[in-house]
Amino acid sequence: MNRRHLLGASAAASLGLLGISPEVAAQAARGGVLVIGTTQKPRHLNSAVQSGIASQSPGSQLFSSLLRIDNQWKPQPYLAERWDLSSDNLSVTLHLRKDAMFHDGTPITSEDVRFSLESVRHHHPFSSMLAPLNAVTTSGPHTAVVRLAEPHPALLLALSSPLTPILPRHIFEGGDLKVHPRNNSPVGSGPFKLVEFKPGEHIIMDRFDRFFMKDLPKLDRIIFKEYKDTGSLILAFESGEVDALQQVTGTDQARIRKVPGVQFVENAAPATGPLVWLAFNLKNPKLADKRVRQAISFAIDRNFIVKGITSNTAKRATGPIGSGSPFYTNEVERYDLDLAKANQLLDAAGVKPGTNGMRFSLEVDCPPGYPSFKAMQEYMKPALAKIGVNVVVRNSPDFPTWARRVAGQQFEATIDGAWNWGDPIIGVHRTYLTSNIKPPVSTCHGPPGPGQAQGACGGG
Repeated sequence: MNRRHLLGASAAASLGLLGISPEVAAQAARGGVLVIGTTQKPRHLNSAVQSGIASQSPGSQLFSSLLRIDNQWKPQPYLAERWDLSSDNLSVTLHLRKDAMFHDGTPITSEDVRFSLESVRHHHPFSSMLAPLNAVTTSGPHTAVVRLAEPHPALLLALSSPLTPILPRHIFEGGDLKVHPRNNSPVGSGPFKLVEFKPGEHIIMDRFDRFFMKDLPKLDRIIFKEYKDTGSLILAFESGEVDALQQVTGTDQARIRKVPGVQFVENAAPATGPLVWLAFNLKNPKLADKRVRQAISFAIDRNFIVKGITSNTAKRATGPIGSGSPFYTNEVERYDLDLAKANQLLDAAGVKPGTNGMRFSLEVDCPPGYPSFKAMQEYMKPALAKIGVNVVVRNSPDFPTWARRVAGQQFEATIDGAWNWGDPIIGVHRTYLTSNIKPPVSTCHGPPGPGQAQGACGGG
């Protein structure tokens, strides 16, 4: 593995969220240490109950999943060496490898699969991902049957890394899985085993020599090293303190491309997302009228954001499905910049300008930790002033503060977003389910990834 390695915005599903494509990994020589710099700060390492890059990146290496997904979105064997789909599409029989074991030497069985799928269904923030799951039955130690209440076209994707890690039942069964004491020191099933997790500092993982995939993993050790902000992270990369970065956007990319020997991996898995948007609190009376929200959208110059703020490192979104998704279509209504139409909509909604020319004030939040997000937030002020909306920029001192405000609906509008995760049933419609509007249930230790679901941590 080349020492100077810059990872793109998203990553190869089959290798978790490291951002290293299978082709690059296959060419890597055996041995060595990879230090990955990150601003993500995981609460714990159990990705079965926590969404977000902070937990899912290390979780993809600590835990195996039943399947992997290749770059053509085709399922490939992993813990399940083969699978059979029933003729009515209501069950999938998984035939497990017989040589797979957890890091403590305990064999991985169908009971572990049953326990893990039920745990993900009950606890993972992506509530729709396994919603059709009716039951998991076992037939011997190496055969599990996933039974569905209705056909689920995204099931095989949902069973892949990092969405459904296989947990050791003998370690995690009993008690509340979300606060289980072993979440910080898990016994995993993946290619790397945990050596040390020091929140706020690093995660150290060593190669599991008894991993079931021949000649894998290549590396001896992976270290996720945490930094307080993007600036200190980039300095560490430039000095050679870290070997690889994740999710570098905007002007930071231009700076890092000048580092001698840097390798930049782009579009490793574009359909995973992310999308960034301005989210509205629909319970706020200022925003209850759809025409007001449409007017705000017509006042935003997306082309300026792409060119001026992200330095063309992002693409313009046209809807909730990312342009890299196999389900994407551009045959949708486009909200091109149109100030005249925006003003007409506000007039029609009865929101008239005052003596100072302003119609109303709008408080706009932003998750801290990402300069491009902050720049978008600041851009809203002059952009919306042109239609008589006085934007008040509200900053949060840390990510938990922002997360509590948004999850508790103590906001008017905020820069926000989410990952697509390949299939709309996993990454898109969860953001439109009113049943997902819940009070905050935990404290996050952000900052987030490019996008995340409300109430989730670290980019989801």
